[in-house]
Amino acid sequence: MFINYITLMLINLVAGLVLLAAYVYFGLNDANQKRWIPGFGMTGAIALVTGLHMIFTWPVPGSFNIAFGEMTVLFGILFIASSLAIAQGWDLLTVAIYGFFAGVAAVLIGLRLINLDLTRRPLLSGIGFILAGLGGIFAAPTLYLQTNRSLRLVGASVLIIAALIFATTGYLAYWGHMADYTDWQPLPMRSP
Repeated sequence: MFINYITLMLINLVAGLVLLAAYVYFGLNDANQKRWIPGFGMTGAIALVTGLHMIFTWPVPGSFNIAFGEMTVLFGILFIASSLAIAQGWDLLTVAIYGFFAGVAAVLIGLRLINLDLTRRPLLSGIGFILAGLGGIFAAPTLYLQTNRSLRLVGASVLIIAALIFATTGYLAYWGHMADYTDWQPLPMRSP
């Protein structure tokens, strides 16, 4: 049996998507931009650390390391960069441009999860990746058209739907992992 922390990555993703949805709807024109720094920073730090560990060690079987590890690294660096940009008062356009390419990769991963019938719920997981990817793809247009409240509502809604999908997956995985790993012991504690 292998041990993984995809549950942590998923719930961190959920928190990040909800924060991003709130930022898209409420925060783009917020006079107090600094209030978003801690949430973006925390989300980015957890995603970057867990994603980097996953891509360097491949702790789970097969291509799940690519789908979850690499996408989590991209997600994490976007949130850290957003946090730093807001803290320094920098324009978010270059972060949004980077988000476009990360978004395209997430859409591709989502389509491939469905195509290869990966995960326990490939259609649901694939749609989650696709919707999250659309958030990245449309980040720059959303910044440019930030006065369009309807566009921001659509963008925030897509991100919330993606968050709900990943929340379902993540919390069900926590439920299952608690039962699956009740007898697991670290190597030093195992009997010979």
